[in-house]
Amino acid sequence: MRVLLFILLLLGGKSIAQEQDSVKYIQMTGIAITDSMYRVPYVKVHDLTTNRGVYADYFGYFALVVHPGDTIQFSSTGFKKKTYVVSDTMSLEEFTLVQVMQYDTITFDPVPVYPWPSKEQFAEYFVNMDSPFDQIKLAQQRLTPQELAFVGVMMTGDAQSAYSNSQQQFMQQQYNRGQGPANNLLNPAAWADFMQGLGTGRYQISQ
Repeated sequence: MRVLLFILLLLGGKSIAQEQDSVKYIQMTGIAITDSMYRVPYVKVHDLTTNRGVYADYFGYFALVVHPGDTIQFSSTGFKKKTYVVSDTMSLEEFTLVQVMQYDTITFDPVPVYPWPSKEQFAEYFVNMDSPFDQIKLAQQRLTPQELAFVGVMMTGDAQSAYSNSQQQFMQQQYNRGQGPANNLLNPAAWADFMQGLGTGRYQISQ
C-alpha cells in the first residue's frame, strides 16, 4: 500500500513539474505615452489572467512577466483604460510594447465644502462677521490729502519736478546756444546785489 502511494505521489509530482516546465514565460517591457508623445507616469499595468501587475515609473516605463494569451489592462486617472492581449502563439522570450493612452474626461459630483460644521454656525458667523469694506476704507485713508502731502514731503522728487527741471535745462541751453554761458563775475548788477547782501547778512562768508 505504501509502495503504491509513493508511486502515485512520484507520478503526480512529475506531472506537475512537466506542466510547470511547459508554461512559457515572456518578459514584457514597454512605455506608456499619449498620442502627443508625452510620457504617462505611474500607469497601472494589470494582468487580468494571472491577477498580477505593476506600476509604471515616473517616466512611463514598466516591466512585467506574462504568458501567451494573457490579457493586460492599462489604466491611469484621466485616461481611458486600454487592453492588450498577448498572442498565444508568441515564440519570443521578451518583447517591448509602446502603449498609447487616450485622454478621458472625468466628471465627479460636486462636493460643497464649508468651513463651518453646521448651518447655525454659518448663520452666526455671517451676521457677526467683519465688513469686507474695512480694507477698502483703510486704503482710502491712505489716500487722503494729508497722507499724500506727508509722502510728498518725504520724496526727493517726483515726475512733475523732474520734467520741470529738464525743461529748464533745455531752455537754458537754447538761450545760450551758439555762445558761451553767461559769466556773472562780469555782471555789475550781480556784484551790486552781492555787496548789498553782505551788508544785510543775506550772504555769509566762512573762513
